Amino acid sequence: MKIGELADRSGCLVETIRYYERIGLLAPPERSANNYRAYNELHAERLLFIRHCRALDMTLDEIRTLLDFREAPGKNCESVNALLDKHIGHIVDRIANLSVLEAQLRDLRSRCIATDSTNPCEILQALGAADVCDEPVRLGRH
Repeated sequence: MKIGELADRSGCLVETIRYYERIGLLAPPERSANNYRAYNELHAERLLFIRHCRALDMTLDEIRTLLDFREAPGKNCESVNALLDKHIGHIVDRIANLSVLEAQLRDLRSRCIATDSTNPCEILQALGAADVCDEPVRLGRH
């Protein structure tokens, strides 16, 4: 199948498929006589695996590791379990950080209950002050 067919079938953008190829998550396809990429069922299956992992908010490095484990079926599941346990820990941390962020935003929102446009906005003033939140929540990837 051509890249457009694979994109339609998988729900991935063509650019995403090419990116996964560039970084080695998806094997480069064979080339047809007219030099078009010719994808097969293995590409579609691997892309589905990657998409499922991404839906679980896994990083590309985590996915790469899981793909390596998948290609060595003789290994036991201990390493896969360890990777998932670590990922779960990151998710728990992110949930805690999001809860702190929610509390900060609710506090900020509570500073302004008026809709009078003649007064300066309390929220905008607070955002420029040091007392809004001493340490903003960082929600970066793990």
